[in-house]
Amino acid sequence: MSAKRKSVVPVGVLYSLTGIYGVMGWEMLNGALVAIDQINADPSLDFELRPVILDPGGSIARYHDLCEALIHQYGVRHIIGCYTSASRKQVLPLVEGANALLWHSARYEGFESSENVIYVGAAPNQHVVPLARYALANLDPRIYCVGSNYIWSWEINRVMREIIAVGGGQIMAEKLAPLGEKDLDYLVDDILKKQPGAVLNTLVGVSAYSFYRAWHAALRARNIREPIPMLSLSLCEAELQLIGADTATGHLVSSVYFQSIDRAENREFLAHYRERLGPYGSPSVDTEAAFLCAKLLGRAVARCGSAEVAAVREAVYLDSYEAPQGTVRVDADNNHCYLTPRLARSVPGASFEVFWQAPSPVKPDPLSRLGRFLFLRRSCGDPPLRRDFACGRVRGTDDAQARPVIP
Repeated sequence: MSAKRKSVVPVGVLYSLTGIYGVMGWEMLNGALVAIDQINADPSLDFELRPVILDPGGSIARYHDLCEALIHQYGVRHIIGCYTSASRKQVLPLVEGANALLWHSARYEGFESSENVIYVGAAPNQHVVPLARYALANLDPRIYCVGSNYIWSWEINRVMREIIAVGGGQIMAEKLAPLGEKDLDYLVDDILKKQPGAVLNTLVGVSAYSFYRAWHAALRARNIREPIPMLSLSLCEAELQLIGADTATGHLVSSVYFQSIDRAENREFLAHYRERLGPYGSPSVDTEAAFLCAKLLGRAVARCGSAEVAAVREAVYLDSYEAPQGTVRVDADNNHCYLTPRLARSVPGASFEVFWQAPSPVKPDPLSRLGRFLFLRRSCGDPPLRRDFACGRVRGTDDAQARPVIP
């Protein structure tokens, strides 16, 4: 007797595999396909996920057109994709209008919550707040912000500006370059002239790589041995390889996933990745997030026995998955995920050394300004501090003169 034929659930995969951030697009596609392979290989399931892969090529307008094609031409109800916030904003009206479900893998700037999106990437309180808090406590908190001129940088800078100001620091400058801009020596010169306490880099794709190379070339040319600390919310293992070994060490990064996480689930994930891709690629937070998108989708379909959006959404709320990064579950309050924040330094070998992580997964807070400050207040022991943070205050020699962090 032949085996029962499995039903097919078409899944759109919408990442830019070419263009200014094509390398990261491939990493996200790889992560999604690793999970899809695992789901389809499970003999206990009566369905398979069939990816429909389209490449917008880094064109924001193409995201709209290809999302429309996935929904109306290919009959897709579930789409895994969108690396930039600009691309997510392009597809969101289409997804909502068709009552489809976007599984969004990228960490982002927050201030959004849609019934038709499962936000698997980190919300601001899971990646911006830990980095800001570390800068306030351990660095000279005069921050120079450099980024790409679009919504990610605008909103990240706004969040950082509020937190740094409340903590007694200062945003010295905010400089934005066009997406894809490579000639960034003028930014490096301005930073070295102003001498901030740290630099927050939200440049994207080739702009980020060009900036890092120009930065380290300037340090070498001027024989600067103690450089200004460089902070990032997006730098990952694949990009460390791109910017070069001599420029890839010493960066401080806030993320929920690094390859170096010591968990059995992470070792298994990396083994499956290598089994599929061999020596190619370098799994990152984006790879793991796209993996989670497909994995959570497959588990939800299995749980509810249907690919219908409403049923899948209710099923994913009931799930708790031991992911490579830690326990992950979707918060029914806002469709974002509980994730585990971490801070790490880049080290030789295009990798990261984690020096702090939250003691447990953190509830996502994508919308509330107050929530960001409450997160600061409730995280009295995290991350490691040189100054003594105690429930929102920095203790001085005279506690009566302690400077408030929380209003």
